[in-house]
Amino acid sequence: QVRLQESGGGLVQAGGSLRLSCAASGRIFAGFQMGWFRRAPGKEREFVAAVNWSGVGTYYGNAVKGRFTISRENAQNTVFLEMNSLQPEDTAVYYCAGRIDRLVRMTTPRMVDYWGQGTQVTVSS
Repeated sequence: QVRLQESGGGLVQAGGSLRLSCAASGRIFAGFQMGWFRRAPGKEREFVAAVNWSGVGTYYGNAVKGRFTISRENAQNTVFLEMNSLQPEDTAVYYCAGRIDRLVRMTTPRMVDYWGQGTQVTVSS
């Protein structure tokens, strides 16, 4: 079993930045993908970004490309999401996600094996 714990959410003005962290604990094997999804009020959960085991392979949802950067530190089983140029439409609960299978990209909620509890990000205009 794997546990994911997010931190770093909060309130920021439009144009500002935030950094989210997610620490994984438990039975983590090589190949474990990690990433982020978000759910805005009244909307479905949306893919944000993910990174493969090596940290070299990263991929992003269209809404955040060029503004968000995902990275990971395997020594600490931690993934980070650097969010820049935040806009009110980025307001959502952000969920850390993990997938055991290294071969299939984790880009939809049904591909996720483990979820964190979520952290609120609010961007004011």
